[in-house]
Amino acid sequence: MKKGIATLSAAAILSSAFASPALAANTYTVKSGDTLTKIAKNHQTTLANLKALNKLSSDAIFVNQTLKIAAGTNASVTTKASTVKAQVSIEKTSTATYTVVAGDNLTKIANKHHITLGELQSLNKLTSTVIYPGDVLTVSKTKGTTVIDLPEAKKTSTDASSSESNTSGLYTIKKGDTLSKIASQFKLTLQELKSLNQLTSDTIFTGQSLSVSQTAASKPAAKPTNSDTVSNVDQQANTLIAEAKKHIGTPYSWAGSSPGGFDCSGFVYYVMKKAGYSISRTSASTYFDLGKNTTNPSPGSLVFFAGNPAIKSIITHMGIYLGDGQFIHASTSKGVMISSLSSGYYETRLAGFKNF
Repeated sequence: MKKGIATLSAAAILSSAFASPALAANTYTVKSGDTLTKIAKNHQTTLANLKALNKLSSDAIFVNQTLKIAAGTNASVTTKASTVKAQVSIEKTSTATYTVVAGDNLTKIANKHHITLGELQSLNKLTSTVIYPGDVLTVSKTKGTTVIDLPEAKKTSTDASSSESNTSGLYTIKKGDTLSKIASQFKLTLQELKSLNQLTSDTIFTGQSLSVSQTAASKPAAKPTNSDTVSNVDQQANTLIAEAKKHIGTPYSWAGSSPGGFDCSGFVYYVMKKAGYSISRTSASTYFDLGKNTTNPSPGSLVFFAGNPAIKSIITHMGIYLGDGQFIHASTSKGVMISSLSSGYYETRLAGFKNF
């Protein structure tokens, strides 16, 4: 196991960690080399949300174009002092290896470690399939982070939500919120909250304003800047799942990324491209690194698995979450199929969910 560590200076991290949220911009100007996927990741949102917020029907963008990053709010803002701990992330690279024995070949070794032949050759910079007993091959390489605390320091933070709810009867949704959580916070039932806001589903998004009292509901409704945002996000997820299900029964193929045969990452790449996502063809472990973490997956989220139940950081398999504990994926044994997260094999190897 090889480990490489890169640390940031405490001063640099403190400077970044304590930047005032009140200064955060709601727009972004496109620079040379930018893509929608890159911009969405840098601003901790999904590609679908970014496209919906800017009413984009394609992934095409151009230099100096101005994009909306988050929906604005007219709520008054108050500040308060708080004590926080700054943190330093130490990056570690974990490498797993395998020693070739008599009778081995690259395909057999790749299959054993749930990676593609192409991935195995790339990890080891092999230009041919010739190997010999005693050769040591890298079979996975995963980056992870360890977080340590720095001494406490003072910062000024923005507390808009308390001011909003107390003065206007409106609440602006933050990352991690759910309708049930918001209803409980304001002593409402879920149905009352949905009725106040004329919601027909439980789908909400960051930056959306909700009425949390009858007084606010009687005023002109505070609408999202893009009234199609929710439906657009749902529609893209529905398109993704519909496309994925078209390929049930397609056989498994090493490094395959077409309807003639898929491996797990090739299957996800193909159907996401068909559904309008802008992504590159890469491995399951790289998709895991690129995705945005979510502990509340929805249909269309990506689900990831580790080859070893005891080492969840080494990703070897992935699929598309369908909801109700099911996911669709390209399995090595049966090709594209629907499986349950509660099955013994996948339950013990579940490593997490990501959004793009």
